[in-house]
Amino acid sequence: MGETSQADWDRALRRARAHAPFLARALERQPQLAELLAGGKGEAALAWARSQGEHPDVEVALRRERLALATAVALCDLAGALPLARVVAKLTDYADRSLDRAIRAAIAERTGEDSVDGFIALALGKQGAGELNYSSDIDPIFLYDRDRLPRRSTDDPGEAAQRYARRIVALLSGNTDDGYALRVDLRLRPASEISALAVPIGTALTHYQGQALAWERAAFTRARAAAGDIDAGEDFLGLIRPFVWRSQLDFGAIEEIRALTQRIRDSHQGPPTPGPGFDLKRGRGGIREIEFYAQTHQLIHGGRDLSLRVRGTRAALDALAAAGWISVENAAALGETYDRLRELEHRLQMVNDRQTHSLPEGEALDNVAQLDGLADGTALVMELTEITERAARIYEELIGAPEAPLLPVAEVSDLVQQLGALGFEEPETVAERIESWRDGRHAAIRSPQAVAAWDRLCPALLETMAASDDPMRALTRWERILESVPSAITTFRLLAARPHLIDRLVAALTLAPVLSDELARKPELLDTLLDKHALDLPGDIPAIVARMRGAAVREDYEALLDAIRVITGEIRFALGVQLIEGLADPLDIARALSRTAEAALMLAAEATAEEFALKHGRVPGSELVVLGLGRLGGGALTHASDLDIVYLFTGDFAAQSDGPRPLGATVYYNRLASRVSAALSVPTAQGALYEVDTRLRPQGNQGPLAVSCEAFGKYQREAAWTWEHMALARARVLFGSAQARAELEAVLDQVLHAPRDKAALREAVLTMRAEMARHKQPGGPLDAKLLRGGLVDCEFLVHYLQLKGETAEGAPLGDSVPRALDPDIAVALEGLVAAGLLPADMAAPHALMSRMLVAGRLLAPDGREPPPGGALALARACDCQTYSDLLRSFGQARERVAGVWKQILGTDILEGEQETD
Repeated sequence: MGETSQADWDRALRRARAHAPFLARALERQPQLAELLAGGKGEAALAWARSQGEHPDVEVALRRERLALATAVALCDLAGALPLARVVAKLTDYADRSLDRAIRAAIAERTGEDSVDGFIALALGKQGAGELNYSSDIDPIFLYDRDRLPRRSTDDPGEAAQRYARRIVALLSGNTDDGYALRVDLRLRPASEISALAVPIGTALTHYQGQALAWERAAFTRARAAAGDIDAGEDFLGLIRPFVWRSQLDFGAIEEIRALTQRIRDSHQGPPTPGPGFDLKRGRGGIREIEFYAQTHQLIHGGRDLSLRVRGTRAALDALAAAGWISVENAAALGETYDRLRELEHRLQMVNDRQTHSLPEGEALDNVAQLDGLADGTALVMELTEITERAARIYEELIGAPEAPLLPVAEVSDLVQQLGALGFEEPETVAERIESWRDGRHAAIRSPQAVAAWDRLCPALLETMAASDDPMRALTRWERILESVPSAITTFRLLAARPHLIDRLVAALTLAPVLSDELARKPELLDTLLDKHALDLPGDIPAIVARMRGAAVREDYEALLDAIRVITGEIRFALGVQLIEGLADPLDIARALSRTAEAALMLAAEATAEEFALKHGRVPGSELVVLGLGRLGGGALTHASDLDIVYLFTGDFAAQSDGPRPLGATVYYNRLASRVSAALSVPTAQGALYEVDTRLRPQGNQGPLAVSCEAFGKYQREAAWTWEHMALARARVLFGSAQARAELEAVLDQVLHAPRDKAALREAVLTMRAEMARHKQPGGPLDAKLLRGGLVDCEFLVHYLQLKGETAEGAPLGDSVPRALDPDIAVALEGLVAAGLLPADMAAPHALMSRMLVAGRLLAPDGREPPPGGALALARACDCQTYSDLLRSFGQARERVAGVWKQILGTDILEGEQETD
């Protein structure tokens, strides 16, 4: 209770008695309550009001408590003792308790049971949001479970549920000598025009999963289980969460809300600006438009941003501002306006306890203003004019101004001239092609509004395409998107309003073939171009795993595999856009790609193991372990990387699983490993994921897919080739318990620290590198991996020194400088420099060429020089100002690596090298 002086209480009582007939009568009817309020005892007054609900007759109890609460809350509000948040919380709490009590009474009258099992009351609207107004009705949805609903043995569940619903409404809404408790409006239930008052859960699920309308999604942003079987209600809300919170950015919500707003404004007969008859709820800049503003942003972004899934309007505005989706200034302006409108709404309703939102005329308007503490109605109208105009301007920035009349379509000849001026080849053919998009063949450009939005976007889009490296590729890819999307009107509008998004789109369509192909296959990735948070680097592995789990539309294995593919695709695409736009360092991109792959692997392996165990049980004392090698092991993937993995298992290879269809351990883990590979590589409805390469396992393709850790260690110690030990230098355990990881890491440690014949090691390294050079030719002048002096030579040098195992002073390498054996080549380089085995300037050539590799997989995938735009993007990604600077730096880097190679291994790797185009 806020700090309130006696004078405040006295003024509040005078205003209530003078300007609110309902409150004057209520105070006279409840002298004990009036005495508490006159003494400034607000909390005691609220407690007294609560006690009025203790009457044994439910109808009497609910009505007496409601009258007492309405009086106490109103006077505490007028005295400034209760802030708005507590006012609406008190009113909502009463509604929840009364609804629950009515449900229990209705069921008990029929069955004699005090049980609400299987009967759910979902609260929507302001009750759901916890911000019920002073004289509001409530908008519950009654659902029931046919199998659990309490009823007489002779009652049909459906008939019993309707009987309960009718009785609940009567208990709450019926007028008696004590008045009413709550007005109940059941029109928000599924298909209300044809459905019964209480709806079976299964019917409701079918409706929300396939037939629901747009406004119902907005309504459910504020839904909660408020009374009855609350646990069952929360379970139901969990099942329809994908309907409310769509995983893809839902910019279509703006169009839906725009249309709804226009219908409300068109049907509203009151004046458009504050004055007599102005509706605080439905009027321009009023309560509903502020609620729509918050809900629209929630619907657009809440599928991805969990922080937005809050119910209250103020809470939603604050969350949107905290997440950066709206400005702090707009959130504050709308929030302050919303609170003030709600206060004035309460004043209107306090006068005669009527559910009204419209300003009255003449003396009645002065009366409402004076109840609020203002001088007169003129002062009230002036304040409302200022705050609603501000709210309306902010709201209309979101939904846009009403559609302007369509302009006449430009003649094809005009478009031909424009295209010719922009430099398009064969402008007549291109113009005819572009004009054909507007003939209704594509759903995305079919309605008059969509055509108008496209016409506004088209000139800027064509201009940006014309300035790109490959205008026709951009045009073709864009056409494929238009063919695939059912609606794009809001995308058109957003692109037209934000030119930098057009640049981003055309860059994705032209600079990187991988991205343009992916966008053409999955147009929903357009969301990523428009979602500012999607262009942040992804979080850590647990955060990515959580995002993948959250994207599953059902709780089953196939849905999870689809979700893994959706989120992995979104992240990989977003990282590609960041790379080509120079928004992130390619080295950070490589690490992020690796985290994403690890998250996908961990989740797929875990889910596959669970699914496999349903049939075959588990092998006691044993588990699957996954070892990552190559760039995956080193934590530095590119967009083109395969996943190099080795499957192992702990425990006794002779053991057997304990399921309904038991298998021996070796067969069990080989089948499980095959399933995990399929989970990662086989296309589902959401497409493919990764190529999985298991050839680095013992004996390669000739050996079993999974072997025991014991057998793996024995093979590595006794039979493995030098190249296999080099591969182990980048090995990292990616899946397995802490105990299993420790067991396998001990095996790796033993192999990597084993003493070796230095001369034989040198000879093996040189032979392997020469063999690779003969069989794997560089793709072009930008092949930072295979060109001599490139990344492969860097890696061979690192692995040679790691396996050699001694510092410059002859001390054991792993003991003296542990990071020299790190699977991350960049970290290992630092360790080898610290050990005195490599010069300090080796890190820079490796970093440059690593950036070239990561960026080049998108911008120059064949290793050849890309077109001018791609060449510049590649140079910038590698911290070079121009493409010429990049070529010069690349040549210097290769020469430096070649010099160190000759210094350490005694051969010149650049002699006689075949030049590539």
